[in-house]
Amino acid sequence: MDRLFSDPSLLVYPDFMGTRYQAMRTAMITPTVTEAQAAETLRTTWVLTNEDLRLQWQDQVTEDERLSAEQKRAVEEETERERLTLQCEESTGRADERKKNRAKHSEIIIRPRPFANDEEALVSEFTLRKINSGKYIELYYWTNDGLDDALVNYRTRDDDSMHSNLDASGRGYSG
Repeated sequence: MDRLFSDPSLLVYPDFMGTRYQAMRTAMITPTVTEAQAAETLRTTWVLTNEDLRLQWQDQVTEDERLSAEQKRAVEEETERERLTLQCEESTGRADERKKNRAKHSEIIIRPRPFANDEEALVSEFTLRKINSGKYIELYYWTNDGLDDALVNYRTRDDDSMHSNLDASGRGYSG
């Protein structure tokens, strides 16, 4: 079937009694068929043909809508397929990046922290002077025993000094 390019329901009913159709009417006239009957036969033929064309037009419109919907669905499927492919490539790229830089992408575990100590530790002046001068400091001075010793025996003089801050009996020397 040939494709129709306009809606046949919009066609105007022709005047078959006019001069344009005179030759067709004359060919149909016989002793039993009058000119009016020939025009009526032409009108009936036109109406039946127009109804067939209307059905063909409706089928054509329905088929066009179906093809349009099918084409739209195919485009949507292709778009979805491209989106999934891109998403898969991105996730693969992220996984490769994580494999290359494990330390960079490792999770930071948040552990509960103790509250700050309200008591300040008293470190001996001797230890602080050694820190300032950049000398080696024994670990003892930072242990609980060393901090307790700093509280009890508050020394202000350096062990390397010429004077001892303790006398022979072990008492503090004021000098």
